[in-house]
Amino acid sequence: MSIIRRHTAVLGAMAVAFVAAAQQNTAGVAPGQTYTLEQCRQLALENNKEIMVRVEQARKAGYQKKEAFAAYLPAIDFAGGYAYNQKEISMLAEDAHLPVQSFNLQTQKYEYSVVTNPVTGKPVLTPDGSPIPSQTALLPKEAMTYNIHNVFFGAVTLTQPIFMGGKIVAMNRLADLNGQINENMLANESQNVVYAVDAAYWTVVSLHAKHELAVSYVNLLDSLSLNVKLMLDQGVATRSDLLSVDVKLNEANVDLLKVENGLTLSRMALAQVCGLPVNSDMRVADESASVPEARLSAPVATSYDMDEVYAARSDLRALALGVKAKGEQANVARADMLPNIALVGAYSFSNPNLFNGFERSFSGAFSVGVMLKIPLWHWGGNYNKYRAAKADRTIMELQLQDAREKIDLQVSQAAFKTREAVKTYEATCANMDKAQENLRTAQLGFREGVITTDDVMAAQTAWLKANSERIDAAIEVQLCDVYLQKVLGRLPARVEYQN
Repeated sequence: MSIIRRHTAVLGAMAVAFVAAAQQNTAGVAPGQTYTLEQCRQLALENNKEIMVRVEQARKAGYQKKEAFAAYLPAIDFAGGYAYNQKEISMLAEDAHLPVQSFNLQTQKYEYSVVTNPVTGKPVLTPDGSPIPSQTALLPKEAMTYNIHNVFFGAVTLTQPIFMGGKIVAMNRLADLNGQINENMLANESQNVVYAVDAAYWTVVSLHAKHELAVSYVNLLDSLSLNVKLMLDQGVATRSDLLSVDVKLNEANVDLLKVENGLTLSRMALAQVCGLPVNSDMRVADESASVPEARLSAPVATSYDMDEVYAARSDLRALALGVKAKGEQANVARADMLPNIALVGAYSFSNPNLFNGFERSFSGAFSVGVMLKIPLWHWGGNYNKYRAAKADRTIMELQLQDAREKIDLQVSQAAFKTREAVKTYEATCANMDKAQENLRTAQLGFREGVITTDDVMAAQTAWLKANSERIDAAIEVQLCDVYLQKVLGRLPARVEYQN
């Protein structure tokens, strides 16, 4: 029974968490509802929170791709405002006198009329040497004073990028790569969820088979105890023989209780992975067989084409796309060192009207132009930013190479473990047949009186161990197979979503 104890001990630490969660979840599926492995996988993919996060990240990448494409198109903006000014604005400091011209018939020109000396006939000059006009036009300061206490202004602008140093093109490529990276990460997370579901599913199958085995073992010891009691009444057995059998029977009942508790916890674990309330009394289709059979989804090859494995691994594809994404980030950084050209158009308006003597009304005008920006000197900041982006790309390339080497090791180890698991399963099948025959011979010898109770219990223990090892080996084959399919990138796990 030590083999059964090993399985129940692993699940014992989960008891407190699952019991607390069960108290918080009162709704669930119908008691005893049976699920196939595919149904459990689908439930987990639909309800897993990590999958939901990855789906939202994939949607986010889709939105960012549309955002990057919008940079190709003209941007139209509106800006407006209001300002209160304490003082009015005046174009003159005081009243102004402007000299006027009159037409001279002799010279046929307009000339300023100046004050002349009646004696000499020469112009009278001011102390600074300027002639004094005889006629002036008065320009009052009040006429050139404007009310700007309340000013309203606004503008509608249109900006069309013409050349941005390749930044817009690089940003669109980067957004497309990020979308592909998120889709591959979603596929990788889906495979992780499927692998976790398979592990929980086959744990339930294993413990159910162990439970059936424990019940059979209790029945064997119960029958042996009854036979020993009859033999004790007939005087052909001792009290010590009966006590030995009863001790074994009590131990078997305790171990049966532990297996039942472990099976309950394993069902809770499967329900949690599938996204159902932990108090859902889930049943799995493969637990109908008293002894699970080992099945491989595909024969284990001695070697694999690693190029095909690299192409199938979603996490590796994400890393390869990450290398390209880092390259585009370097192009974005390089664009900051190149000239930018944009076409700019605007319609500006204000109140007071700047185009008509600060009249208290709205008026505006169109303007069109080209804007050029050339980076000249930033103390190496832009260049070092570009060099840092190139270093990030080199780091990503090294991570990609390291991941490929680790995948080579993963595939080799997974294939080796799967082959060993199959060999172990075949050996346990042969051992079980021998243990079954040994138990039958011992029981027959006990009835004939040539075998002691200790020999019978030893045969029963050997039978229990052989059956338990066969169950373990069968489940190990299933888990090794699903892990091999995962490292090969063949594990079916697809999540549909709408962007």
